[in-house]
Amino acid sequence: MEHKPALFEGYDIRRVYDEQTETWYFSVVDIIRALLQQPDFQAARNYWKVLKNRLGKEGSETVTNCNRLKLPAEDGKMRLTDVASPEVLLRLIQSVPSPKAEPIKLWLARVGYERMQEMADPSRSLYRARNYWQQLGRSEKWIQQRMTGQETRNKLTDYWKDHEIREESEFAILTDIIHREWSGLKVQEHKTLKGLKSQNLRDHMSEAELIFTALAELSTRQIAESTNATGIKENKEAGKKGGGIAKKARLDLEDKTGRNVVTGENFLPPGSQKLPE
Repeated sequence: MEHKPALFEGYDIRRVYDEQTETWYFSVVDIIRALLQQPDFQAARNYWKVLKNRLGKEGSETVTNCNRLKLPAEDGKMRLTDVASPEVLLRLIQSVPSPKAEPIKLWLARVGYERMQEMADPSRSLYRARNYWQQLGRSEKWIQQRMTGQETRNKLTDYWKDHEIREESEFAILTDIIHREWSGLKVQEHKTLKGLKSQNLRDHMSEAELIFTALAELSTRQIAESTNATGIKENKEAGKKGGGIAKKARLDLEDKTGRNVVTGENFLPPGSQKLPE
């Protein structure tokens, strides 16, 4: 995991990047502190303790969806800290009376959460993403495939959310199953092959890799829909079958062309890639 603090109106917001789920998680106490404009860290910590207890008694899913990950503390040591994804934080912020609620929501959106911004304004998100890839020199053909693949991915995750897949860890497990089935590699193994660290794997896929990823996820969703797959166990089976369909297509293409679909090629700047050990 990569740690990279962010800044909101003079307040340090600790965060950690989970490479497996490709998600930034923020320190809840730091967000509370910024909301309250509270310079005393201990006071913000006590506020969160009371709020967490109240929300827990109310049966709020906001508390249960918070994770505990290690972040650097004031003494420099890595300590377990309550963290939450942007989506969970948006719900949590509603429980804290603060004039900073709206500014911090906008700040969270600006930090780079495409999925949240798609929910708020899909057209703006698509335009921003296209512009970003154009600036990186991606071809129009690649950009179109990347956007099509993202739409396919979003439809799959929407299905999961509606069928009892809610934990970020379960999303990661299912994604890994699908990816391993079609490509022969786990997501992290594929990133390592390409020399990636915190970068988004899909942003460094070839056109063929994007197409087969989309085929695997499209097949998975349609299989899940046909069987009304619900919960982690049934969706694992759908993922294996969906990924297997894309695997057969990949092997057939590789047999006909003599070229591997899955490669170590990436779009990293020259000299920035560290070869896998």
